[in-house]
Amino acid sequence: MDDTIRTNAPPLDKEDLRVVATKRASAAHRETYLPNSPIKVKKLGHIVYEVSDIERTVRFWTEAMGFKESERNAKGMVFLRYGSDHHALGIKDGKGKSRADAFGALRIEHLAMEVEDIDALIAARDYLTANGLPIVYEGRKGAAGNTSLHFLDPDGYEFELYCNLDQIDESGRVRPKEQFHPTTTLEEAKANPLPKKW
Repeated sequence: MDDTIRTNAPPLDKEDLRVVATKRASAAHRETYLPNSPIKVKKLGHIVYEVSDIERTVRFWTEAMGFKESERNAKGMVFLRYGSDHHALGIKDGKGKSRADAFGALRIEHLAMEVEDIDALIAARDYLTANGLPIVYEGRKGAAGNTSLHFLDPDGYEFELYCNLDQIDESGRVRPKEQFHPTTTLEEAKANPLPKKW
């Protein structure tokens, strides 16, 4: 953190430090970073996001998406899980009552969650459709080979369910572009699977 944050002003609490750091983040990053990073991520852990109506969003994740509520903290934040980790999602009451214009600012586009296979995606699509929930994409785009289904939560955040994501070994070799074969439906992706080896 920039020393001027601490020395030229009264002490800031954690939230104020976060606001100041966020405003200065772009300038704080180098054009290149030091070599040999010791950071080796084991897995993506969880996402915490703000919503306009906590109870409505909890119902979506538990009733429609099959997550379980782990607990709530003293601030009213709700922690939801799908496996043994305490939480994969944290839901917070938002300061605003709607998202910022999704197309007028930088944003996190979507969060993806893996499912077993294309049949699970088809069942999910049919279930979401039967519930009148917005689906914004289905099929296979290309790179990475995964087949996916994109949908929106009650505040319009985009989430993805996917299967068959290409796995890359130590060689670093990826699927050749001529094998991408995009599709526009899950059924088309199922009927035209990609080669397992390349």
